[in-house]
Formats: sequence, C-alpha cells, structure tokens
Amino acid sequence: MVRRHKRSDAFEVKFSRLLDAPRDLVWRMWSELRHVHEWYGPDGFTTTTLEFDFAPGGVWQHVMHGPDGTDYPTRIVFREIDRPSRLVYDNRWELPGVPLDFRVVVTLEARGSKTELSLHMIFPSEDALRIAVERYGVRDGGTQTLDRMARTLDQNRPTLTARRSV
Repeated sequence: MVRRHKRSDAFEVKFSRLLDAPRDLVWRMWSELRHVHEWYGPDGFTTTTLEFDFAPGGVWQHVMHGPDGTDYPTRIVFREIDRPSRLVYDNRWELPGVPLDFRVVVTLEARGSKTELSLHMIFPSEDALRIAVERYGVRDGGTQTLDRMARTLDQNRPTLTARRSV
C-alpha cells in the first residue's frame, strides 16, 4: 500500500505480516547476521555482507545480488534499536545512476505465540517513491522478502528455538 501522510507529506510503502513465531525469535531474524542472510531480499536474491554492526549508529554495508546478475550495493545505518519491538534504519541503495535514500521502521507486536510484523518504507519525495516502485520494485520485493522470512522461520524453527540470543 502506498500512502501519503497529510501531516508530514512523507510517502510510504507499508507491509505487514502475521508470523507464526514468538516476537523474540522474529527479532533474532533481524538482529543476528547468520539469520538475516537466510531470508533478506526478494526471491532469488543473495546477500554479501561487508560490515555489520547492529547497534544505534552502526552500519550494515552489503550487496544484494539479483537473480539476473545485477548487484545492488546497500548501506544501512541503524538509528533506533528497541529490542524486541522496534527497529529504525536509514537505507541507501547505490545502484549506479539511481541512488535512493529512505527510512525504514519495523515494529514487532506479540500476538500470543505469533508476531505481527509491520514494515514502513518512508521516502522523502514523490520522485523517490516512484523510483523505488518502478526501478527497484519495492512492492513485490517487500512482499517476497517477508514471504522468505516466514518460510525461513517455518523451516528452521527447531534450530532457531534451540539457540538463545546473547
């Protein structure tokens, strides 16, 4: 869903998903790099991490490799980390000729033994939103990414629940 906010004139793409996993486990999927690599990105994408510091002000520098051979250099700066409920980061896609900056807000709400995940991508302008949708395919990509997370949780639940976060 694309929505313009009246107060801030921000442009957003929103995703939400009810995941069949407890909130602490979903949080680990975001905060532990070994898990992030299992689900992050649309179908067919892989990720190579150059730097990962999951802390306020920390950077995740990585390259997403598309199934068509296109590389998507990405730099994320973590702004807010409120374990296990909220994550805010600034994202920069550095595809040559089409750089794009935006903010992402992820919230995790416990729903019994499940977790409601909401992800809001906030763009600074209508042009930035258009580039995100038309050039980067964020609508389908975001849906596929959350599908991958859900599948990863389902397939690896015994392994994930046996390990505890540090």
